[in-house]
Order: sequence, then structure tokens, then C-alpha cells
Amino acid sequence: NFDLSASEAVKAIEKKTNHDVKAIEYFLAEKLSDYGLSHWIPWLHFGCTSEDINNLAYALMFKSAEETVLMPLIADLMHAINRLATETQHLPMLSRTHGQAASPTLLGKEILNFAKRLERQVDQLDKISILGKMNGAVGNFNAHAVAYPQVDWLQLSKQFVQKIELTWNPYTTQIEPHDWIAEKLHCFMRLNTILLDFSRDIWGYIALHYFTQKSVKDEVGSSTMPHKINPIDFENAEGNLGMANAISQHFCEKLPISRWQRDLSDSTVLRNLGTLFGHNVLAYQALIKGIQKLSPNPQQIYQELQAHPEVLAEAIQSVMRSEGIADAYEQLKAFSRGKAIDATALQNFIETL
Repeated sequence: NFDLSASEAVKAIEKKTNHDVKAIEYFLAEKLSDYGLSHWIPWLHFGCTSEDINNLAYALMFKSAEETVLMPLIADLMHAINRLATETQHLPMLSRTHGQAASPTLLGKEILNFAKRLERQVDQLDKISILGKMNGAVGNFNAHAVAYPQVDWLQLSKQFVQKIELTWNPYTTQIEPHDWIAEKLHCFMRLNTILLDFSRDIWGYIALHYFTQKSVKDEVGSSTMPHKINPIDFENAEGNLGMANAISQHFCEKLPISRWQRDLSDSTVLRNLGTLFGHNVLAYQALIKGIQKLSPNPQQIYQELQAHPEVLAEAIQSVMRSEGIADAYEQLKAFSRGKAIDATALQNFIETL
């Protein structure tokens, strides 16, 4: 029945000890005494260093957050992206390379690209093990071996860590070195970067009117311009993805480094893990919400594609090459580069061949 008052009692003890884990140990000792179990007090924190407790706690919290919050949201988001790709799979669209009109593509194919990129990162995330250790003050079972030399402490440590469904790390200093956290977060950063790319592309397609956004009753787009439906979900996602990646980058640079057998600089960083995950959650939720508001605008997409017949130049010069015309590329370059060409001009060029 650990409640707010119990938490406050722990913090009161911590004001004296200036040590959070020791404060919890003393709190539990008091509780054991209250319940007539004082004979168990010597076994509280036996052979442990604080990091034996903390590294396992953070590993379990990370595991729980990943499995029950982050990955289900990512699965929902990938489903939304795949559904959008399916809905738009037959819509021909003007491509843009370097921001300029380029050979046609399919809108659904461009959306599907993102889903396939995300699948790779999800697969890699699944393969990264979450590690834990329980081996004492400097990772050597020093005190354990002195107190109970007959016990196979390596095996006991392995069994305990595996029993709580973590991967045992037998080689550590006082702290578990946090490499697995960096590995996980680097993967999340790549996944988030893909989603940043997706957010900006969809934002751009909305600006081009390739997508319209469904009007939600009572929502306000602008405090002064009543007509507006802004792409705020994709903008919110972009901001939160940037924050998540910025925090993750510091985690990845900081956590694997600890002076000699340990320093405490990792502790204050790890306390921000919830903030980091919070930005991820807000971003994924915003993207799901934003995708649900999208409606493709085939008329606008078709009109813009029809307005740029010059993008057929690549196909025409390729057919010319296949017919043995050596200067096919040069002919099309002279005819089309930097010029406004309509369908009639293009047809007239073809008839001269």
C-alpha cells in the first residue's frame, strides 16, 4: 500500500541521508519492524549497490514503456500510413526533385516508402536486448564471496536477472554501462527522423492542395482568420519529434561514459527518460490524428500533373535511345530545359523524329 504519504516519508528520510536508495532501505526497515519482521532487516539491500537496484528498475520501466505504450502507438501509426498508401495507390502525381517538376510517380507509392522504412527500424528495435546486472559495488561480487563463498553468485545473479525477463550482463563496473539504452534510442531516433521526413512531406502536400483536411466542428484554425484549417497535427509532431531526438542524442552521448568504476552523472540524466518518452508519445498521437483528417484531392493532383508535360522528356529520350538515336538526351535537353512546354509542343516534337 505504497501511497503519497509513504513517498513523503521516504523523502523525509532522504533529507537526512542525501541518498535516495538508502532512504528506501531505511523506510522498508521501519516497515519490517512495524510488522514484527525485524529479523529480515539484515537482508535488506544485502550485497547490493544502489545501481543494482536502479539499473534493473530503469530497464523494467523502459521495457514496460516500449512494449505497452510506444510500440502499440507505432503499430497504430504504421497502420494509418499503410491505409493512406492503399487509399492513394492509384493516384498519379507530379514528382518533385530539388523542388522542381520531375517524372511522375504514384502518391500511394510515396506514402508507402515511409511505412517500409519504419518497418526496418521496428525490426531492429525488436532485436536490441534490454540488459540488467546485479553484481555488487564494482561488479565483482566481492562482498558476496566473502559472506557466502560456497554460493555460485554468477549463476544466482544470472537467474535473478533472467527471472524478471531481462538479458543478464555479467561484465560491468559498479553500473550497467547503458550501451543498450543508447542502442535503443539511436534506433528510435532513426524512426523519429523518418517520421519527421513524413511530417514535412505531408505538410507540403497539404500546402499544394494534394490533400484537404476535414473540418472539425468547433475547432479553430486561427484566432483572427476564420477560414483556416492549419496542418497543426503535423507541425506538433515535428516539434515533439525534434525534442525527443534532441534529448535522445544527449542520452546516447552521455550514458555510456562513466569515470573509472562509476560517477553519478548518469543518474540525473536518466530521470528524464519519462520526458523523452512523453515527447515520442505526443508526436505519434499527433500524426495518427493528422492522418485521420486527410482526404486526397485527385482533381488538384491531376491538374498539376497535366500542367507539366515536360516531365515526359525522360521517357521520350529513353525511347529514342532504344531506337538507336545517339543524341537523344541532347535533343530533349535543347527542346525542354528551362522552358514552358505544352502538350501540343511536345506532340509536334515527337512528330519530327
